[in-house]
Amino acid sequence: MSSTSSNDLVRRPFEGLPNEQDLVAMRQLIPAATMAAKTTAEYGSLDVELATILPMAWPAVRRTDGSVTVGIQAGYPGGDLSRGIGQAIKLAAALEPGNPITTVTLDEDAPRLQDILDLSGGFELQIQDTFEFWLDPSAERTGEIEQAISQANESIMPTRAVAGLPHAYWVDAGAKEHVRWVLDADEEKVIDAVTRLHARRESAICEGAKYVGSFRAEGLSIPVWDLAKGSGVEAAEAEAEAFRARFEEALASTEPLTTLERRARGGIVARQVTLR
Repeated sequence: MSSTSSNDLVRRPFEGLPNEQDLVAMRQLIPAATMAAKTTAEYGSLDVELATILPMAWPAVRRTDGSVTVGIQAGYPGGDLSRGIGQAIKLAAALEPGNPITTVTLDEDAPRLQDILDLSGGFELQIQDTFEFWLDPSAERTGEIEQAISQANESIMPTRAVAGLPHAYWVDAGAKEHVRWVLDADEEKVIDAVTRLHARRESAICEGAKYVGSFRAEGLSIPVWDLAKGSGVEAAEAEAEAFRARFEEALASTEPLTTLERRARGGIVARQVTLR
């Protein structure tokens, strides 16, 4: 078990989990997605579905088949998101099947996700176009449930993974389209890489795109690009491999920034935002 207390602030709560970057994307970027996991033998080897959000923003629900679905975007107590979600799984696993956890209270021995989940699984993210995954396959489809799903579906902004750019997600936000890329790299080095490209006028992820800044969430850096309206994910995918190659080259560079690059860096830094 981890030694941190439930109130200690953990800035990178998903560190050490498979597919940390997509877990951050589920928490911060993607409206509807799921990821299959399993608890360890110590916690009953239960099937667990990690989901972006559940009805009524419930933290978790015990399905009629005994499996547990947990909402990554729900509100959790304490300073460690991983411990809050782990506790939700533990609480849900103790419920009679067919019942939700509506609030989470941390125990002294509340497990972190790194403790309660079997980390040998693939943790593969599945983007969902609807909230149909809310439905318990064994439960009755009532009009109330159908209406709740229908209303929730109207709030979904179309979101797609960008092929060729792992852990990057395109979203149609209505007035604008964005690509947001979750990076497991030192934030200062990410800023330097964007700076190097920006100074060479190569920081656009594709034609018509514009780097607009980045933010930090759950300890990872997430650069953001605006795309021309109507571009679609295809525009980013068409140039993704070429952009990734030049970005990774810039990220690996240890050359001091040139005078031009240092000037560009000031503008880049001014666009940084931090989210917890």
